[in-house]
Amino acid sequence: MRWTFFHKFASPKWFYDISGRFLPWIGLLASALILTGVGWGLFWTPPDYLQGNSYRIIFIHVPSASLAMSVYAGMAIIAGIGFIWKIKLADMAVKCLAPIGASFCALALLTGAIWGKPTWGTWWVWDARLTSVLILMFLYLGLIALREAMNSQDSAARACAVLSLVGLVNLPIIKYSVEWWNTLHQGPSIKVTGETTMAPEMLTPLLISIAGFYLFCLFVFLLRLRAEILEREQRTRWVKQLLAS
Repeated sequence: MRWTFFHKFASPKWFYDISGRFLPWIGLLASALILTGVGWGLFWTPPDYLQGNSYRIIFIHVPSASLAMSVYAGMAIIAGIGFIWKIKLADMAVKCLAPIGASFCALALLTGAIWGKPTWGTWWVWDARLTSVLILMFLYLGLIALREAMNSQDSAARACAVLSLVGLVNLPIIKYSVEWWNTLHQGPSIKVTGETTMAPEMLTPLLISIAGFYLFCLFVFLLRLRAEILEREQRTRWVKQLLAS
């Protein structure tokens, strides 16, 4: 029964149909959470006692940086599944996730530079955290370029899967770089096991913003994946019927 559901979930038609039911609600909830979290953080939270108002960029920077890592981890796992079980939908998902992850990674680097200027006095330093995130950006761009450079979809899927899995080694370096090395970048303010160092009036809108960004990422991913399914399955009967209706 479990394997039947697994193969059903891997069906492009089934995924297209089921995702269409949830897509509008995901988009509405994402918009509400982002407007609430970012708006609350930018306009109604108190200034930080050290950084003043410059810290407010965290309500965009932190969700973007978190998604840059999470999207890559999810993409690598999906790529590994597609590589082992030869699931066509998995490769479609990897292709759709790479530009999304690259966009969030670029936003994290940009907002980090804007935050760094008043905090550190410079737009960029070759800090361990910043450098490892820059490497993550190059990995995303490499995956996109590698796929575009190959004519065969099967070869591109295998090559991108291997590169995605190899790039996973960079994620723990990003996460623990502030603990392993002496860096300018501050340590984590939100901790799963330890005590969170943020004040509740700042933490609450940040968590709402993070949830909104993750749902927005899911919304964009589903839109891209549904379009990719239609493109690759355009010769199938169900797509022809769908486009004709």
